[in-house]
This record gives sequence, structure tokens and C-alpha cells, in this order.
Amino acid sequence: MYKRCAIAIIAALGCVSAPGVGAADWSWDPMQDVENVLPPEAPNEAKIIQGRQQVREMSQDALSALYELAPGARATIERSAGYAVFSTFGLKLFFAGGTTGKGLVVNHESHRQTFMKMLQVQAGLGFGASKSRLIFVFSTSQALRNFIEQGWEFGGQANLAAMAGGQGGMFTGAASVAPGVYLYQLTDTGLAATLSVAGTKFFRDDQLN
Repeated sequence: MYKRCAIAIIAALGCVSAPGVGAADWSWDPMQDVENVLPPEAPNEAKIIQGRQQVREMSQDALSALYELAPGARATIERSAGYAVFSTFGLKLFFAGGTTGKGLVVNHESHRQTFMKMLQVQAGLGFGASKSRLIFVFSTSQALRNFIEQGWEFGGQANLAAMAGGQGGMFTGAASVAPGVYLYQLTDTGLAATLSVAGTKFFRDDQLN
């Protein structure tokens, strides 16, 4: 199901993507292919390296934006077992739509980076584009390993309210999504009070790892 929806979403996104998108726009439209940055004759290894760098830059930009909006998040993330950052771009056309994106998981203990993808399928009537950045914080090593090794999938009703001052203010602005896992959502208007992640699936990016 997710594979068929992904093909439809990619095709729709191609209709609205602007040509010649550079690295500065990657964090808002991660479906722009690396071929738009490198020439067609570039070797595959160079494209992989460029793709990884694009995701790393997106991750740093997202963290900087989060720290401006929620300064306490910096210490929370630095003391955690690890974190993950995803940049998403979504399109809804009448009754069908979805969001797709790329991300990076960082293990603080091993300093290992794992590249991942995400896909969200949406139902219901609507039209328009959306963009956001998702930042997971893992307070335990087990929660971090499970996310990397098994992936993650939110159910169809996963619209979560961010905590006003959970755990002494450590996770203010984040939602508790599982034991040891917290999630921030940044939109173009700021830090979201209600996280819209229903029907979202996260999995390893075999191409970039």
C-alpha cells in the first residue's frame, strides 16, 4: 500500500516542484532528487555523498530553528541517547494526498548516523501543500535502537498534543509518543501545539546508508 501511494505522491509533487532547486531549499522539499544538484554524468558515489550532506544540512537547520523557538530543547537533546530529524513535504489533491521526506538519526553514544525516509498517507477532501520538520528525542538507548532497526509507524488517529511543561519543562513543546520517545514538529509558522503524524511510517534509507 505504502509503495503504491509513494509513487502517486512523487508524481504529484513533480507537478509543483520548481526546476533548479538548490541545497538551500532541500529542507522544505526533500523529494528534489540529487540529480538536480549534480550533473547527470556524476558518478553514483558522488550523488550518495551529496545526498547525505543535504540531509545533514537540513538536520542542523532544523535543530537551530528548534533551539530558537524552545531554548530548553538544546540541553534535552544533548543529554539524550540520540535524536532524529526529518524534513517533510506534502501535497493534497482532492481526496488523496500524502507527505514524504528524508531524515537522519544520530546516536550520541556511538556517534553513528543512520539515514532514513518517511511517508504519510492522508485521506479526506482537501487541496494544498504543507511542509514541516519533525524532531524525535530518545531518552533511552533501547528506544533509539528500536526506531533504527524496526522503523516506526503511527496509527491513523495519531494527532498528538504537545506538553506544556512535561518533566519539569525538559520537553516543553514536544509530545510523548512512546516510552522514552518525544517528538517536536516545526512548521513554517513555528512550533506546532498539535502534532499531525497520523498514518506516518519511518524506515531506513537503503540508498544513503
